[in-house]
Amino acid sequence: MKKERTEQEQFRFEKLAKLKELNVDPFGGRFVRTDNSASIKEKAANLDREQLEEAAIEVITAGRIMLIRRMGKASFFTIQDQAGQIQAFIQIKSVGEQNYDIFKLADIGDIVGVKGTIMRTKTDEITVKVTQYVHLTKALRPLPEKFHGLTDVEERYRRRYVDLIMNEESRHIALTRPKIIREMQKFLDGRGFVEVETSMLNSVLGGASARPFITHHNTLNRDFYLRIATELPLKRLLVGGIERVYEIGRLFRNEGMDTRHNPEFTTVEAYQAYADIEDMFELCESLIRHLAVTVIETTKLPWGDVVIDVGSPFRRVHMVDLVKEETGIDFRKEMSFEDAVNLAKEHKIKIEKHWTGVGHIINAFFEEYCEDKLVQPTFVYGHPKEISPLAKMSKDPRFADRFELFVNGNEIANAFSELNNPIDQTKRFEAQLEAKKLGDEEASDMDEDFVEALEYGMPPAGGIGIGIDRLVMLLLNQTSIREVILFPTMRDK
Repeated sequence: MKKERTEQEQFRFEKLAKLKELNVDPFGGRFVRTDNSASIKEKAANLDREQLEEAAIEVITAGRIMLIRRMGKASFFTIQDQAGQIQAFIQIKSVGEQNYDIFKLADIGDIVGVKGTIMRTKTDEITVKVTQYVHLTKALRPLPEKFHGLTDVEERYRRRYVDLIMNEESRHIALTRPKIIREMQKFLDGRGFVEVETSMLNSVLGGASARPFITHHNTLNRDFYLRIATELPLKRLLVGGIERVYEIGRLFRNEGMDTRHNPEFTTVEAYQAYADIEDMFELCESLIRHLAVTVIETTKLPWGDVVIDVGSPFRRVHMVDLVKEETGIDFRKEMSFEDAVNLAKEHKIKIEKHWTGVGHIINAFFEEYCEDKLVQPTFVYGHPKEISPLAKMSKDPRFADRFELFVNGNEIANAFSELNNPIDQTKRFEAQLEAKKLGDEEASDMDEDFVEALEYGMPPAGGIGIGIDRLVMLLLNQTSIREVILFPTMRDK
């Protein structure tokens, strides 16, 4: 059933018809601009009213009307473009009666072009004195008076195009995120890394612990997984001789949604031959500090209620030491799985059926008691081997040569010394298959092709994955992942 037009919408359709009567295309075509709002202000910045009048600087610009103040035979209106807003002044004696009649049909939200000279008003506001007005696009729906705040936050995400029109902060995030990614590429390129693209459709599930999306290929009559990580194909490239490689790409995980999780998200994964976890510590810290300095221009980053300092050395702490700090339990001591389970039960930690080792209990203690307390940048290392199927073991074989970076309770990065032993890797995959049988929906498959690749010889390497969405959240002081993704996944209304 077709929705009835509102009174405002009806008025706009009537004006659309009047534009046609004046031989004006309501949805016009090409318009050549010489300037935008920022360049106009820059040209006028050092000139006063008299100097601007004498200079008669001609400009041609375009944008969306955001404000109109009509005064009979003259009017002020504000147009907005990607760079910001600029005021325009139009009067019948400057543009002529016919051109002014076209302007009188304008509504807030219409897209228009103007030609004129730069002037300053009595209140010293830089303004375009219009000599020619061009209607470009009729907006058939009115813009909302307000489009921000908690009451309609979901509508902002559903109709991001309106959000971008109405909210300067949303435009800032949308325009700054690409700058962060470009600067990340420059950083990695400068260190000799090569950017690649790998397949989003995988026949084998692997590279992370996550539930996948499954899709069907009709020609092959075969199901594929949307990738949950880029790790395994990138490590195949290490085998192939690309010694420093990275990919910035979209991943897909069929899991819950909250302020830190979206079903599709973006990461950068980088792998460096002849390196290890120590090199990844340095790369991760240097990259984040570099982005803060070059894009945000400060290493003191407000994030929610706290200020994050990325200029100071990041703390490094072993996972079991953090657990001991918070609970008093020392998991460095040898203990049986039964003893660890009993400790978990005493601390009201739910035991999953697929947990088979003390490492699962250690990780559960960390997630329950430690993770949210990590405010300043903290490298947590020494993850249990049971939850690290692709990482090399540390000197203590119970733990992996792996770290995660936490900031304000959010995991930002995950890195390790890469496992390049095909015999060990096979055993790890077999353990994942057993976990899957026991009900672990996030366990990996056996990737026989990856094992075969390792059998050709993969150099020792360090690898890292960084969540770009969460990193952008940190850099731009956003506490919800939906603010930094242009079109986040939304529940039905």
